[in-house]
Amino acid sequence: MSSTKYARLVLGAVVPFFSLLSVAHAQTPALPPASTNEQQKQPTPPSEGQQPVAQNNGDDTYVIKGAGAREVDLFFTVTNHKGQFATGLQQQSFGLLDDGRPPEGVIKFQQQTNLPLRIGLMIDTSSSIRQRFEFEQQAANDFLLQILHPEDRAFVMGFDVQTNMTQDYTNRVDLLGTGIRKLRPGGGTSLFDALYKTCRDQMATLVQNNTFRKAIVMVSDGDDDYSRVYENEAIRMCQRAQTTIYAISTNTGPSRDKGDEVLQRIADATGGQAFYPTKVTDIATGFQNIEVELRSQYSLIYRPANFKQDGSFRTIYLQIADPRYAGYQVRAPKGYFAPKAEQ
Repeated sequence: MSSTKYARLVLGAVVPFFSLLSVAHAQTPALPPASTNEQQKQPTPPSEGQQPVAQNNGDDTYVIKGAGAREVDLFFTVTNHKGQFATGLQQQSFGLLDDGRPPEGVIKFQQQTNLPLRIGLMIDTSSSIRQRFEFEQQAANDFLLQILHPEDRAFVMGFDVQTNMTQDYTNRVDLLGTGIRKLRPGGGTSLFDALYKTCRDQMATLVQNNTFRKAIVMVSDGDDDYSRVYENEAIRMCQRAQTTIYAISTNTGPSRDKGDEVLQRIADATGGQAFYPTKVTDIATGFQNIEVELRSQYSLIYRPANFKQDGSFRTIYLQIADPRYAGYQVRAPKGYFAPKAEQ
């Protein structure tokens, strides 16, 4: 029996009444409506003094203690054939496979426009961006002025061969602006080290309790000549921290270079997007596009099937399953790391 026929039989046995859509030889069932019981099964909040905390077990696997450890909170973006954000889609319009299997149950699906944000602004301060640096600072400051709502928090981080936190999490735009102005262009670039460290120390330590989403906006040319960690290690840490990466390239040349490809891979793996301005003034447009996207997303909370708390990487395959929206593109993380069971 061929693998394709086998996939059809298995998925048909799980959800026989859903339509199937074959994409890249994967048979993905449309998401069923969340049942009334499932919608009411909200995580039981921990008692006072027992708030969930993220811990480092010493092996770079972060365990989230508390309710909801078996639930996956997935944020994703949908664009139409013109590249415009597609809003108003229903849960049944999508098909999902988690680690190759349909989810055990869907808890909640909704369009998110005002979910509080935790944003990291990472600005490359290496000598290679010196000529564009002042404009990048102004564009970054304008971005924070526009995007931050009262419940949002952001921090400012510069990086060359080292990281430089000039402003920790705050909602005060004046302090964030001061942090941006403190940055000064310097020497070489350790992009992978900086991204790894920032996701580990600033993002993975935040408790993910379905009340906010995490994103890093990175302004860089994508070059790296000093890092000790590799690109794939930096990406894995972003995925462990459940953080979406948006990249704005500072390479304004007529064609993309190796650094641009690096930024694209990082963004793709985390469900974000990379922007490639053709001139310096277009950098501000990149920030504006990110602002719109962060307020034009969908949220899906589901319970994966055959879930094991073993620290393994579980793939996510999400696609449009409604033929009426053929040609629409879904941008979501490629997967996540399951927490490890407490010993």
